Amino acid sequence: MDLVAVVGPRDAGPGEREMMLNEATALVGETPDAVRIDVPGKGSGEPAGEGSMRQVLEPVIPALQSGSLFGAHPPLMLIDAQNLQAAEAAIIADMVSPPPADVTLILVATGSMPAVLTKAVKEHGTIKRVVRLRERDALGWLAAEAKSRNISLDNQAREVLISRFGTDLASIGAALDQLRDTEGPVTGDAIRNRFKNRPEEPVWLFADAVASGDVQESLRRLADFLTHSHPLILLAYLEGELRRRALAAAAPDLGTLTNWLGVQPDNYPAKKAWRQRSQTSDSELRRALAALARADRVLKTQPEETHVVTLERLTVALCRWFGGQAVRR
Repeated sequence: MDLVAVVGPRDAGPGEREMMLNEATALVGETPDAVRIDVPGKGSGEPAGEGSMRQVLEPVIPALQSGSLFGAHPPLMLIDAQNLQAAEAAIIADMVSPPPADVTLILVATGSMPAVLTKAVKEHGTIKRVVRLRERDALGWLAAEAKSRNISLDNQAREVLISRFGTDLASIGAALDQLRDTEGPVTGDAIRNRFKNRPEEPVWLFADAVASGDVQESLRRLADFLTHSHPLILLAYLEGELRRRALAAAAPDLGTLTNWLGVQPDNYPAKKAWRQRSQTSDSELRRALAALARADRVLKTQPEETHVVTLERLTVALCRWFGGQAVRR
């Protein structure tokens, strides 16, 4: 049996999901009859009972049973395996422990799968990690894809494509396909005139720009995020960042911080907050908390026309308070 879990970051964006699906498809190979099942989110449809599975997942059971009268089973891909309910994960883990010889199961998950299934994969299969995709990674991918399509992009054109599409590799590829017939080098102005969209990206990119004190980049990230998501989602994320920073400032060591946060010792957000604990003073943390509270009040009580300017002012202030001495206009 081939048992592989392709695991990406919890807040995977379109680019990471594209990489995960490409990895899973490569593992399945050229088999035309591969079966794909997308696991619905928790709370979707009827809940699984004790020892049962939701209707959409019922084909998993015969697919994992060995000894078919018709030969080997087609490969099975379970997409969004992190959404498996406890009973469903237990059934699958039991069926692959020990694994049937003639079955291929590829699990694709963001974050972490249920513990019982993760244990089964570690014991009987392989876990492949897809790391968080950053813009410099997308730039390298873009250069290779443009070359394969015989498209000449100048440096500014590459940067503008990334600013338009972020790390969404599928959308970048589609944009390159549209540029195939362009004569001569493609310029940044040509990209700006042709593509007007804003990238849909995870909120941590905005938070990283703020933490670096880069005002211009932070405001661009803010505009990108608000194109696709609600402002209150942004505030909730910032409140979590502020809480981690405040606890990091008070904690005597990283172990104490992770214990206070209730997370694993290798939790990345906690480790990042610990590294950044000296960038923000106690007075700046208090000012940031007060500013977040005022912004929250404005978003919930004032006309929508005031929301963007409120968040822009908050962003500039947080760049100064969170960015330490690295503030850049």
